[in-house]
Amino acid sequence: MDPMTIVTQYNLLQNGPPEESKLATYMKRQNNASPQSSLYTTLSKNYSNLDINQSPLSMKKATIPTVDFVPRNLVSSLNNPDGSSIYTKDKSQPIQAYQKNVNGTTYFYPPDTNGTNQPNGNIFDDPSGYLPMPSVESPTSSLYAQDDLRRDLLHRNALSMASPDSDRWPDLPENIEDYHDVYPLDIYGHSSKILSYSTSTYRATNSKTGEKCCLKRIHGFRLTITKYAPLIEAWKKINHANIVQLKDVFITKAFNDSSLMFVFNYHPDSESLQTRHFNSNETLNGYNDPFSSDPNAPRPYSHTKNAILRHQHSNGLLSENTLWNYAIQLSGALRAIHGSGLALRGLGLNRVLVTGHVNTRARLRINCVAITDILLNDMASSNMIGHFQQEDLTDFGKLLLALACRSLIAVHQDNLATSIDLMARSYSSDIRNLIRYLLSSQRRHITELMPMIGARFYTQLDAAQNHSDNLENELSKEMENGRLFRMLVKLGSINERPEYYIY
Repeated sequence: MDPMTIVTQYNLLQNGPPEESKLATYMKRQNNASPQSSLYTTLSKNYSNLDINQSPLSMKKATIPTVDFVPRNLVSSLNNPDGSSIYTKDKSQPIQAYQKNVNGTTYFYPPDTNGTNQPNGNIFDDPSGYLPMPSVESPTSSLYAQDDLRRDLLHRNALSMASPDSDRWPDLPENIEDYHDVYPLDIYGHSSKILSYSTSTYRATNSKTGEKCCLKRIHGFRLTITKYAPLIEAWKKINHANIVQLKDVFITKAFNDSSLMFVFNYHPDSESLQTRHFNSNETLNGYNDPFSSDPNAPRPYSHTKNAILRHQHSNGLLSENTLWNYAIQLSGALRAIHGSGLALRGLGLNRVLVTGHVNTRARLRINCVAITDILLNDMASSNMIGHFQQEDLTDFGKLLLALACRSLIAVHQDNLATSIDLMARSYSSDIRNLIRYLLSSQRRHITELMPMIGARFYTQLDAAQNHSDNLENELSKEMENGRLFRMLVKLGSINERPEYYIY
């Protein structure tokens, strides 16, 4: 820059514009109506104190006059609760503040009234952060999917693409009939039990469709399943949003034994209701899980109320909106099952999967359908469907009661009255009457639950549709990514051809 230009700019800021200039005339007219002249005077007086060698990223204390562009929250934060200024009641007195430039925007911060922010030194160099930093949203955030949604999808994709450790599972087969890429899903490799059979769970890929599936293995099954073909086909036809759909059933020798395999849809990053809402180390006051199928399991007969209250305190109560959300989803699943002439036969906390981290938007899915029908080998079950459907409704009521009390011992037959009375302290009479109806001895029907749910069904429907709209909006932001990536690959392939190299 020309030296004369620098001198002229310095004189302009030091002495002001010439009297005959248009700028001087404009400033005289606006002198009484606008506070900008005081800002100009302050900057002119302090211009000589500026150090051109100072780093532009360093933070320093600034003296800001009370002009229009000072944030209102800064001015209000400098006032006492009675409305008076902590410095002076004279508005002409400058306000002490700190400024920081973030992405081209200057933010002003009031000093800490407790005296923790000292004017000496650079307070922003402290990683502990005396002053709150602004939450600045990236200008391109509206062009990409939300961080939480992207994080969840990446986590689920990572779970779907995980590979097994051959040293940890040396006996794991590479293929199970038409399924490859087998990966065990049991925690720490421990198998569970259904009735008297040991079970294992795997994730695999269908070789024909490339779809990820969940395989439930029943160890040492020596019966044939030909006679169950109509039952299996009936379960495969049920396609409901709150039921893990059955895809196939077959017997395999891939594990060097006769294993019965159930193939279901795979939903990564899911957990059971029992894992989500109950502590794994819960002692149950010395008693076993009331959902246990062991008839010799000890039952609680004393100190029941104190134990339930203790479990409520340790686990925390669920909101009533969450309970209604669960009730609506599970009732819809039972309606689909009973409407198809089938029965679930054993609805427990460990058979309901939860997907999603927010309870009010969590998706419930009933898992492991059709397994009990085949393992019990009960051909007379077709004549007792009505009885089994009544048991499903009773199990449904016990499940809701256990969630409301946050205690597994609350569903024992001797504790039902006490548990329902405890519900009255925290929940409305509507949810209490619903559970009482499900646990009653009268003949019940799943369709009779709809009047009890009432307008809450529309609330859940509205929430589901809003969530769907939000997902579509986030999807539209990423819609062109695949096309742009293919274009970059094609252009890169053309540009990297050896015959086009210029040497």
